Amino acid sequence: MVPIQQCVVTAEQMRQIEGRLFAAGMPVAALMEKVAQRITTWLEDHFDLRIYPRIGVVAGPGHNGGDALVVARELHSRGYDVRVYAPLAKFKDLTQAHAEYIKHLGILWAESLAALADCDLLVDGLFGFGLERPIEGAIATDVEQINQWSQPVVSIDLPSGLHTDSGNVLGTAIRASHTLCLGLWKRGCFQDSALPLLGRVHLIDFDIPWSDIEAVLGQRPQVGRITAAIAREGLPLPRLANTHKYRVGHLLLVAGSQTYSGAALLAGLGARASGVGMVTLAVPASLKASPDGLPTRGLDDSVPRTPDGAIAQLPDSMDLESYDVIACGPGLSLAANACVQRVIATPSPLLLDADGLNILATLTPIPALKQRSAPTLLTPHPGEFKRLFKGLEAPDWPGSQAQAAAHYSQAIVVLKGARTVIAHPRGHLWLTPDSTPALARGGSGDILTGLLGGLAAQKVVGGAAASHDLALMNAALSGVWWHAQAGRAAAAVHSELGVDPLTLLHHLTPTLVREMADAQP
Repeated sequence: MVPIQQCVVTAEQMRQIEGRLFAAGMPVAALMEKVAQRITTWLEDHFDLRIYPRIGVVAGPGHNGGDALVVARELHSRGYDVRVYAPLAKFKDLTQAHAEYIKHLGILWAESLAALADCDLLVDGLFGFGLERPIEGAIATDVEQINQWSQPVVSIDLPSGLHTDSGNVLGTAIRASHTLCLGLWKRGCFQDSALPLLGRVHLIDFDIPWSDIEAVLGQRPQVGRITAAIAREGLPLPRLANTHKYRVGHLLLVAGSQTYSGAALLAGLGARASGVGMVTLAVPASLKASPDGLPTRGLDDSVPRTPDGAIAQLPDSMDLESYDVIACGPGLSLAANACVQRVIATPSPLLLDADGLNILATLTPIPALKQRSAPTLLTPHPGEFKRLFKGLEAPDWPGSQAQAAAHYSQAIVVLKGARTVIAHPRGHLWLTPDSTPALARGGSGDILTGLLGGLAAQKVVGGAAASHDLALMNAALSGVWWHAQAGRAAAAVHSELGVDPLTLLHHLTPTLVREMADAQP
């Protein structure tokens, strides 16, 4: 069974799942009560009555508004001073019933939003999942007013005004401090366009039976959220007590040029942090990129360079098949064409990044990748993706783009962004739940390349060729998660402005130690 915390749904899928609950006999009113009770408990746990005594609730006409009204009733019963504002006069029947009871209890039913101005907290229950029409007119004015106030805002399911699937703003939208996603994660919670409005996102589980989820999403859902448990399972841990460096992977890292010498260094340090047994750095002859402490079998003196300081070619004597994984691209420059073509032709698991991708884009990329006998992992940012996969840009979200690219190229695609997505050629898509804008720094992607390559080499070594695809996928899931968590940890100490690549590197190992300790019973 797939944990609920992994599942990500569209609006239509959520409708179908809820429809099964109602068809099986779950009363709509009972489900509303259950959901609202859990929201209320969350609010009480996070917003203490002594600090947030006055709570304003903005209720819409549908069942999202009904949830909000039940929450208002329960908060009132627990001692909060609650005020309700509903900008629309007409409600669905169940929501109307709750509105009448709210008034019966003497809870303030405000005639205008202004009555909520001095509240300590606002609860947004205007519109939930499935909104398709833009917010306009007087309601849009109310939304804009809420966004100008300073109180924290908690949105039920999604901030009102966000499209459930695309995360796009429909006219205008609430800017939430917290979003309480109900039942299952909505696709919009992972869209770059939605991130400035979501605040911190939390799942409010209301015990949907797995059989109903499986009936709609399948036994193994196509779209999932990377959890800490998934990431930890993919790590090359624990190690055998009698292991040695040749049993824990040998990575060939082809990187660097005279112009971009730092990229090779950072990728090498990222590989070192992965715990891989050996790293071979293939760099131009004039480039001394191997720092103290990096377990490197140096090739500096044997790798020729072009006039502008790029790798001209890899030596013919170099047996590329002897490495468990090859990672190629950081800082290469476009002059390293022959080098990239050779690693693509090598029957070893391959990771391509940066100029490795840009050079691939000048070839015939899809046939070149499909002809490979070993699995390939691509790690483009949006610009590299556009150059590499012309015509595959999907309008709705990066996940669709990555899935299409993985299908056509038969490569695992890590499409980097504010919420990186990972797509497998068989159609499965994984979404990164947490990251930080602190990682928007030159060099952080080079570290990720080394980290992924090192993890992949440890998973590949000693395994049958048939398992190499899974090894690369596990490395992608674990490495992307680890990289993001280290960025968050570094930002918590140094701020989002203070996480340069070396700072990020220094947080990789402590972050892993902490995460593994948290996993212990």
